[in-house]
Formats: sequence, structure tokens, C-alpha cells
Amino acid sequence: MAVRATEASSIEVGSQSGNEFDLSNESEGGNATASVASSIMSATHECGRRYPIFGDVQYPMPIDDLEQNREDMKHTMLMMLTENKLFLAPIGDHPQKILDIGTGTGTWAIEVGDKYPSAKVRGIDIAPIQPKWVPPNVSFLLDDCEQDWIERDVDLAHFRFMIISLKNTSRVLGHAFESLRPGGWIELQEVQPIPLCDDGTMPDDDPVKYVCETAARAFEQFDLKTTLPPKLEPYLREAGFENIHCQIFKAPIGPWAKDRTMRIVGLYSRLALAELLTTLAGRPFQALEMSEAEIEVTMAMARKGLDDPNVHRYFNYYFWYAQKPGSSKAEKGV
Repeated sequence: MAVRATEASSIEVGSQSGNEFDLSNESEGGNATASVASSIMSATHECGRRYPIFGDVQYPMPIDDLEQNREDMKHTMLMMLTENKLFLAPIGDHPQKILDIGTGTGTWAIEVGDKYPSAKVRGIDIAPIQPKWVPPNVSFLLDDCEQDWIERDVDLAHFRFMIISLKNTSRVLGHAFESLRPGGWIELQEVQPIPLCDDGTMPDDDPVKYVCETAARAFEQFDLKTTLPPKLEPYLREAGFENIHCQIFKAPIGPWAKDRTMRIVGLYSRLALAELLTTLAGRPFQALEMSEAEIEVTMAMARKGLDDPNVHRYFNYYFWYAQKPGSSKAEKGV
């Protein structure tokens, strides 16, 4: 039986400009209570940005402070979009082991560790960019999730913005399945990175849509699968999961929504996309062999488009969660 996705309703359009909001006070950091061992990983500098070196893989996205700040901003935006839900999977109030795959700055793992002191939370990433001081039940591991996993009896395996970068999606989801206890959950929080519009205000030649579509073509040069987020059901079933759910959240791009929270979400979303443009001008668009002049024009048009309050764009965020068989009816939580 096919999964029926739960989709958000259309976003009501407001009339204010959004300038009344100050984003500087909306984000809070995690508590710091115990040290984490530092790791050294090679990096290379190109186009004024720092990129990871891990094996023979070339990554299109940098890992410098600018990108880390952008990732934390996206975390704050998602928390507002989901009414402060770190995840949707019904894992109960006293989980014991939680994995965060592709933990990045570690913000999600730290907040989960604070909320669930009963759980041992481990964040895994190829880049050691996590803070040195974290809650005592949180740790980080420098590792490649494409390789074999050693964790077992996990309550929740969490992925965010990871699925498009996996070289072998089926293999990694299989690793996650094996790591979970019977009745454990996997959750994947992903974005379809092409803007949509419900009211016809985004033209076919919209410059923001164009830059996102060009970015998708560029990421294909690095074997990133940007069309995958809405299509994860067969991969989850193939891995052995059941009780599969998908909830779709609409995040406005810009402060055009009527609801105050959604207006702030829109500001974060627009700022994150605006800062991404600088990143796209580096490795991604160079992989398409675009000329410097072509890149500059494309970016200028996109920045101008982002400032147009009359175009009501949004991104779809897909939250997939599914369960490993073997749970009791009470554990299904649905």
C-alpha cells in the first residue's frame, strides 16, 4: 500500500514587509557540560571557501564558518516550522540510544541530548566541526556513514539534509535498519530544493527558480540526487521498514506570509538561500563550466528576485519516518 503524505495547506499571504523582525534573538545555543575529543581532518581552500577532504570524494559544499552558521540558521528555521519538534517519530519519553547521521555542527544532537537525558546521543560526520563542550550524554564520531555501522539497539536513527548526498542510498538505509532495535525508528528530514508557488505569482522564468534548477544540475555533477526527497518510500520498504509516514511542511521564501511565525520562517529561508548563492558560485557552478560573467549575472538576478515581495515562493520539506518491525502495538504509537 502506498504511503499517503500529509501535506501542509497553502500559506496565507500577508501584507507587511517583514522588516519588523530581528533574527538575532531567535536562536539559542545548546548547553555545554563535557568535552569531546578533537579530530583532525584535511581540508582544501578554493574560491575563498574551505572544503572537506575525505577519501577521494570531492564535495560541492564548504565546511567553513559561513556554512556552519547557515546550517544552524536552517535548524532554527525548521524548529519554528515544526513547532519546536526535533523529530516526528513516536519513540517514547525515555529513549536509550539515538544516532544523528551527518550531524554537521551537532546542534540537533545537542538539543536532543538536553531533552532526553536518558539517551546516549551520538552524532556522526566526516567533518570535525562540532563544539568541544557538549552535554555528558552526547558524543561525536568522525566516520563515513556509507561504511559499515557498529551501533546496535538504537531507538532513533536521524538524518537531515543527507539523503541527496549519499552514494548508495539503499546501502545506508540498510545500515540504519540493522542498527535499530526491533520497533526502532528512522527519520529523514529533507528538502526538495526547487521553489514552488500556489498562487501563480512565480513566473516560469523566475530567476530564483532558475538558480535553484541550475544548482540541481550542478549538484548532479557531484552525484547528488536532488530529486530524491519526495521519493523515499520504495527505498524504506526495500530496507525492510514498515509503518512508513511522510509529512510535508511548506516553508515560505521571504516574509510574505500572514502568520507571524511563518513570516520569520520566510526570513530565515530567504537569508539561507541568499547566503547559498555565494557557495553556488564556487565549486557547483564551476562544475558546469559557467563563465565568471554568467555566474555574476545569474547571482545578481537571483538576489533581485529574492527581494521581490510579490512572488510567493516556498520550499517543500519532507519528513519521512518509518519503523523496524518487531514492536508491540503500543510501541507503534500511531
